[in-house]
Amino acid sequence: MTETKGYFAIAKVSQVIPDPGISGMYLALIEPGSYLDFANPVPFNSATGPVERGVLNDQGRISGRAQSAVRPLSPEDFARIVKLGFEEETPLLPRSDNDVPSLDIGEGAQAPFIHDQERDRVSVTMSRIMRDQVFRRVVLRAYEERCAITGLRLINGKGRAEVAAAHIQPVEANGPDIVSNGLALSGTAHWMFDRGLIGLADDLEILISRQTNDPEGIRSIINKSGRALGPHRLSDRPHPHFLKWHRENCFKQ
Repeated sequence: MTETKGYFAIAKVSQVIPDPGISGMYLALIEPGSYLDFANPVPFNSATGPVERGVLNDQGRISGRAQSAVRPLSPEDFARIVKLGFEEETPLLPRSDNDVPSLDIGEGAQAPFIHDQERDRVSVTMSRIMRDQVFRRVVLRAYEERCAITGLRLINGKGRAEVAAAHIQPVEANGPDIVSNGLALSGTAHWMFDRGLIGLADDLEILISRQTNDPEGIRSIINKSGRALGPHRLSDRPHPHFLKWHRENCFKQ
């Protein structure tokens, strides 16, 4: 979440239900797997005024709608906010040299976010390619492009960060694309983590499987603290729920 007022993610609401704890209040239930952080948190105000033009009245001033807890977004406002949230100011190049499909999510012809049907407005942001790209950008930025296990921050000659964004609980096992379910890992560390040769305790202590054939070799590449190097923001750090899932389902005791 951003530190100032603005827009920080997109998600699809599957259902609105009464709050069982507070009379007269309601809860919006998010469709599992639909939540996606913006690569760039979007502030409420830009140099030309509010990004969300729908909060302005006929005189161009902010109306009472700006104070509403819940309000509809026009297709144009939705497109503008999403464009700013996902555009690349400084491209973060992938580790491989393979071409990555570009994504045009700006305002204009063929932009899916200005279509009247909700499924078309969110279809691009829900695509696997889009989610993988945004997840990588958000995770690598949180870890400052540094491997959480080795502590190394290596940028190759083409400006590519030699780390990958790894899911702690994989997408195939219903793991969400959120930064607290992610780790920035170099190739070897990523391979060991996925195969359960290393894991993490809730305090980020690096665990080495007793089934590995070279525990000393693994210790030699772990950073000197013996703990994974987490993001500075506590909310971005690996969540105990996902770490527990990995220990119970992947880590070889």
